[in-house]
Amino acid sequence: MRTLTVAALQMACGSSRADNFDRMEQLIRRSAASGAQLIVSQELFADRYFCQDESPRHFDLAEEFSTSSVVQRFSSLARELNVVLPISFFERAGQSYFNSLTVADSDGSLRGLYRKSHLPEGPGYEEKYYFLPGDTGFQVFTTSAGAVGVGICWDQWFPECARSLALCGAEILCYPTAIGSEPPDPTYDTSAHWQRVMQGHAAANMMPVVAANRVGREVGASSEVTFYGSSFIADGTGALVAVADRESETILTATFDLEQLDLARSSFGLFRDRRPDLYGNLAMLDGHRSGHTATEG
Repeated sequence: MRTLTVAALQMACGSSRADNFDRMEQLIRRSAASGAQLIVSQELFADRYFCQDESPRHFDLAEEFSTSSVVQRFSSLARELNVVLPISFFERAGQSYFNSLTVADSDGSLRGLYRKSHLPEGPGYEEKYYFLPGDTGFQVFTTSAGAVGVGICWDQWFPECARSLALCGAEILCYPTAIGSEPPDPTYDTSAHWQRVMQGHAAANMMPVVAANRVGREVGASSEVTFYGSSFIADGTGALVAVADRESETILTATFDLEQLDLARSSFGLFRDRRPDLYGNLAMLDGHRSGHTATEG
């Protein structure tokens, strides 16, 4: 038996980075005290979700990976508490900017870097203004808590991301997130769809999923978004085992037997019976292996 206790955190972010750091640290400390070994916080928790607006001044929030205040503070906390922490941050690399994540192992060491692959673009979620598409490929981080596969927010809608992480040896899938209302139509609610697509990743890959979203209403210069929380943990069949509400600061926890999950994956045949020779069109933007096909009239 190889058990892992995971936690998903959700909180509202304010305008003070120092306050956001302090509040997130307290949630992590409480999670560690309850026995969590892998603790997943939300996307870009250091600040309000600045991607609501296209404003050059927000580029000042970006930091180099090697000197990031977010990474330094929370990797030190991981070492102090002997826990594994995925850490989301706004990265500057030379003249380029990325929506990035590293994983601090329980000794505080950084296990690598992932840059968000899929970037949304639309009212209230103007990420392509700030970030380049990630160039790291999908990353599985080897940690004391196991092999941790991580996508960032919009990545979570793509089954190709989850399956790639699974094929690279992930034992659990984690998704730091910032998602809420849609400014053009505040009555349009994606929360149930958002949960179900990741429950599908858990079921299709037979591994737990941890999704951590923020809460609260954030008003930008041109729009406002109410983040709907609903953070959750799903088991290896896709069943929800812990779910947060839409408004509260919350810590969710669940415990899994990674050894038993590995045995179930091996025996069920989902990976044995794959047919990669038939999946070539997945790598084509229009779904065709050899260019466009003509239609005769």
